[in-house]
Amino acid sequence: MKLINDHMAVKARLLPTTGDGFLMLAGEVGAWRGHFASPPRQLPAHLKALAASIEARETNVFRAVLRTPGEGDELLAARGIRPARYDVVVLIRTESVEAALALRENVAYKELADTMGAAARRTHEIVASNAGQLGEVDHGQDHCFLFNYFYADDRETLLQVWEYTAGWFQARTALPNSALMQPLAGEPADYGLINHASWPNWRTFLPSLIFRPTFRSFVLANFKANGVAAQPIIYRRV
Repeated sequence: MKLINDHMAVKARLLPTTGDGFLMLAGEVGAWRGHFASPPRQLPAHLKALAASIEARETNVFRAVLRTPGEGDELLAARGIRPARYDVVVLIRTESVEAALALRENVAYKELADTMGAAARRTHEIVASNAGQLGEVDHGQDHCFLFNYFYADDRETLLQVWEYTAGWFQARTALPNSALMQPLAGEPADYGLINHASWPNWRTFLPSLIFRPTFRSFVLANFKANGVAAQPIIYRRV
């Protein structure tokens, strides 16, 4: 990887990866007004009710609020990948990747997926493993939740760039947690990694993305230099 402004570089303080499996279903359902999402009101609540019947370690439904600054629109266009505009997300965490794969055949999950598919203009479904961990994401609080949809031609480079840029977020925004999801072989490859994380509130991170020059000169610059498309969206839990 190329490291731009390496004097600012600090690797993330990583925890050991887990054996968790993830089944993620994202839908583009409502409208976007610039960077602001306007998801439908009834669908997320309906999905949450359906998710209550799914037996898993954890199931959460999210509605999008805001797209924060990212990088890589030109790269996505060149690869024929449509931008991530998912305003409703269901994330299911299981005790293993095998359990996440098996869950696709579950009757309750199929009903949920059919409901999302009927309402959405497009959907994105993956089963993923854990590729990196800063800390367990706490869904018991009304936090600001991130899903960052990453693409790069080379996944190993993408992992290295994530480790350094996650270090910036730890140092500059007190990022308390992160669960990096890597789609299994054979899953849709629009995004080589999807990062899920949270902050307690807006003021914890948003001012740094707007006012800290190093966000652009280090984070976005390293994405660009290494051919990484990063598409961060902030959500609230339903």
